[in-house]
Amino acid sequence: MIKNKFNFKLKIFCLFADKSYLTNGYLDTVIDWIPSMKGIRLKDLPSPVRTIDPNDVIFKYVIETVERAPTASGIVIQTFDALEQEVLDALLTMFPHVYAIGPLQPLLNHLPNDPLKSIGYSLWQEETECLRWLNSKAPNSVIYVNFGSIVVMTPTQLVEFGWGLANSKYLFLWIIRPDLVVGELAILPPEFKLETKERGLIASWCPQEEVLNHPSIGGFLTHSGWNSTIESVCAGVPMLCWPFLGDQQTNCKYTCNEWGIGMEIDNDVKREEVEKIVKELMEGEKGKKMKKKAMEWKKLAEEATEPLGSSSINLNNLVNEVLLSK
Repeated sequence: MIKNKFNFKLKIFCLFADKSYLTNGYLDTVIDWIPSMKGIRLKDLPSPVRTIDPNDVIFKYVIETVERAPTASGIVIQTFDALEQEVLDALLTMFPHVYAIGPLQPLLNHLPNDPLKSIGYSLWQEETECLRWLNSKAPNSVIYVNFGSIVVMTPTQLVEFGWGLANSKYLFLWIIRPDLVVGELAILPPEFKLETKERGLIASWCPQEEVLNHPSIGGFLTHSGWNSTIESVCAGVPMLCWPFLGDQQTNCKYTCNEWGIGMEIDNDVKREEVEKIVKELMEGEKGKKMKKKAMEWKKLAEEATEPLGSSSINLNNLVNEVLLSK
């Protein structure tokens, strides 16, 4: 137990005695001592805590970072008040200055001359041809699939996702990085390509914000990385979540259970489940409710980043704090 100068008590312990705890149902244990996060389970916490080794490098890094946080002049977070009000309120009781200044792109959109617009920040070369393909598709008719820049999967998982998409009969834009499959080239069987040649487009990367904001996109199959999640919120696009590592499990929990704009896919992905959940998202009653809720969150994100919105005010306060500290 660590107690810092802000009287914030941090519980630190090794969660798992051995690997059996990862599969014996222990991950469903509810944690009741984290402020503002009622009902959260071990499986919903970031993956670095799922270790049987207290000397794990990532686990130690997280602990050290949390220990140093109270000494910071401020905590800057890429979110907005309405999205995570309870969490932000809890943080404000622990730290002197917390600034929620997201979503960042809508904030930049309010700048008359954005000096960073021509620079870009993608880790991969973007293929803009997909936008022309999307232009030929009907509104809300395409499922967009992208597992981010670092998530990897097995060849079997790739094939299961592929046939799930194919069997759903929906149009899809699927981003498959060259290194998406562990230790192998990301190759789908010829039968899949033949089945989907009129319905699918595969690219190695794309301008994601433009894709998500395209009217033809009806849903986003994602790894639940925070950038992807917040971009989907801004676009008003509901999500199918397949979290892999880091904070993705927590993001998935909030997307599905708190914000009402997502459905989770089991880690042991099966084509039947992918087919079913894609159909539910694109045509089912739950999918319609998720789309309605996603549009509500989009409006709140826009309001937060308007000149007098909460994130704009927080950003101005942050800048003033930095200037005053000089």
